Amino acid sequence: MLKSMTGFGRAEQSVGDKTFLIDIKSLNGKQFDLQLKMPAFLKPFEFDIRRLLSEGLGRGTVDCSINLKETGNAKPVTINTGLAKTYYYPLAELAKELNLDASTILSTLVKLPEVITPTSETLTETEWSQFEQMMQTAIANLNEHRLDEGRSLKGDLELRIENIRKQQAVVTELAPLRQTKIRENLTRLLEEKVGKDAYDDNRLEQELIYYIEKIDISEEQVRLNNHCDYFITVMNEDNAESKGKKLSFILQEIGREINTTGSKAYDSQIQKAVVLMKDELEKAKEQVLNVM
Repeated sequence: MLKSMTGFGRAEQSVGDKTFLIDIKSLNGKQFDLQLKMPAFLKPFEFDIRRLLSEGLGRGTVDCSINLKETGNAKPVTINTGLAKTYYYPLAELAKELNLDASTILSTLVKLPEVITPTSETLTETEWSQFEQMMQTAIANLNEHRLDEGRSLKGDLELRIENIRKQQAVVTELAPLRQTKIRENLTRLLEEKVGKDAYDDNRLEQELIYYIEKIDISEEQVRLNNHCDYFITVMNEDNAESKGKKLSFILQEIGREINTTGSKAYDSQIQKAVVLMKDELEKAKEQVLNVM
């Protein structure tokens, strides 16, 4: 089971005389990075809201938007009528003296400092409890979406590992044939350079053994197979949390064995298989970046 860092969650609910709409979306990120937008009267609860999001979502780049929907009873702002009147009378008098249309004064008034201010009311303890449950609902919806995305990621990663195994099987089949090729190439080279009867067969055998041992890739193939097994095991663990970094480390080890195989290959067909394995590995690395 895997969980993606990509997801979307939404919740809408009435709390007291207010109706809230919460939208949360997340993308991949190394740490928890939150962008939070909310009405000013929720500022006293900002720390608690951030804590809920951090604990509920773990890590990722998160954008949370909390909006207050317009209702008959909601009071998102207050109008300072006393201050508005103080502004109005001098403006009306000025408009009269200058023969200006006084009907535009209202639109000017609402733009003046402190005429319209955010409401000073906040949530009661009961309302905060309801709002907190609403936040948990939006977080749960996002996490469910993350699990759906995780299932798709798991299928793709399994395909990448399977493709690496297929190319590994090709390498395993081709590797023993290199000994015959090496022997034939060295023998032909010696015959061309020093003559057929001018070199020591025993010495040639010793050099061949040394050379073949030096380019042996059997250990790399065993470790590569073990890393692939471990990668699949970790993906299938019941716990869906905090697997991304571990899977990334395993892919690094897989890449190390593939690179060593390539450096010891000395065979065009094996090199071709190594290139294909590297291609699948890079695709897997890109996908693992999205795993929690």
